[in-house]
Amino acid sequence: MGTRQEISALPPEADLAQADSLAREIFSDVATKWSLLIIEFLGQRTMRFNELRREVGGISHKVLTQNLRTLERNGLVERTVHPTVPPSVEYTLTDAGQALRKVVDGMCDWTQTYLSQIKAARRRFEGNA
Repeated sequence: MGTRQEISALPPEADLAQADSLAREIFSDVATKWSLLIIEFLGQRTMRFNELRREVGGISHKVLTQNLRTLERNGLVERTVHPTVPPSVEYTLTDAGQALRKVVDGMCDWTQTYLSQIKAARRRFEGNA
């Protein structure tokens, strides 16, 4: 949510409950295996649907479509339809999507930094279970 100082600096009309609810909804939408992979690949370049599907690997047509729609709904992906026959559709990250990609990259860096500690903790936990 924010620190007390950050919260007190908000205008009185700010609806913190609504902002918190929206944040939770967005986190739920993007914190999936497929969404994170889509964000990572589209962060590299604009792609057409089947190109993105090949790059992600192992994702069905239906699941990719659902995830792209969710990311587009949240303003993270932009869908561009080119008037050709058949229509050509391209997907790219918006500025918000690019900013989120940096956060995702930070999470990946964190994982690499602490991978051996995480593995050791899991071994200890499984030994005590």
